Amino acid sequence: MYDFTAKERFIRSLEGKEVDKVPVCSVTQTGVVELMELTGSKWPQAHYDPEMMATLVIAGHEIAGLEAVRFPFCTTVIAETLGCIFDEGSIDTQPYQLDFPCKTKEDAANFSLPSNLSECRRIKIMLQAAELIRSKVSDDIPVIAGMIGPAAIAFYLSGANNYLRWCITEPELLQRLMKLGTELCIEYANLLFEKGVDAVVIIDSEAGPDILPPPLFTELVLPEYRLLTAGMKGHSILHICGDATDILEGMAESGFEGLSVEERTDIAYAKSIVGERACLIGNVSPAATLLSKSTDQIKKEAKQCIRDGAGILAPGCGIAPRTPVGNIQAFVAARDEYYEEKASKQE
Repeated sequence: MYDFTAKERFIRSLEGKEVDKVPVCSVTQTGVVELMELTGSKWPQAHYDPEMMATLVIAGHEIAGLEAVRFPFCTTVIAETLGCIFDEGSIDTQPYQLDFPCKTKEDAANFSLPSNLSECRRIKIMLQAAELIRSKVSDDIPVIAGMIGPAAIAFYLSGANNYLRWCITEPELLQRLMKLGTELCIEYANLLFEKGVDAVVIIDSEAGPDILPPPLFTELVLPEYRLLTAGMKGHSILHICGDATDILEGMAESGFEGLSVEERTDIAYAKSIVGERACLIGNVSPAATLLSKSTDQIKKEAKQCIRDGAGILAPGCGIAPRTPVGNIQAFVAARDEYYEEKASKQE
């Protein structure tokens, strides 16, 4: 079979086409402290400086060996743009939310989107970073951008308590916020595609069964996903943390080309449900395995993911900041070893 470039392999996998070997990358955050120390581009500054962001994410490819460049490192870009307040975090902790704008039903009913998205501070930083990354990275390497999705936007805007209460008592309010989120995600994703991004990952764990009852996923979220994927002018991936087993069928029908699942979702079972409707991505545990286990155990679990049906081998969620670079390199090496072992058995 033809020896594809990393970008060709990645895109063909999303499109359900045959590849020489599954891609190995992360569609979630890749910033680790060891890479920060090596490059001098550190959190929290790298969340807000396009040059530092580009330097650190490119190191995930050039030093750690991941076959894609994925940015940013946090899930706060859209939420901050919409008026949420965050603490910027530290070198090994993510920014975290301090306040939110929709404290009452009236706030949610009257909430509106900014008029000029591309000029908003955090969005502008991301678009500048996208241009920098694309200019510095070979066109043979895929560039992936992440953003929160409609359910996560509603969650950030309304706060956890309101979100959990309103999904039962005021579903029309949450639906309104989700629709605004869909509108914003489409516009933002297409701005990123214009800057050379190859795929956008929608991170929407607040739509998963751990938080939202599956019937409400079908009623409130799935229609937004279909609108979102229809409006995005590039390759699309959905990432949901937690156990997504009960919504796999809906995810498969959402229009996303790739479905990224955490380790609590059995990928072999997911493959039996999703089939060829989407490319399954995952799902080696970033904390229990990549951060904590030996390189031999990391390789063993990574190879099992491929056997179980992962179309793209990836961590199940964002890579923990204290993960050793050597563990990430072992994770990447496992993919090549898998195919070498497979070839030797066929000889």
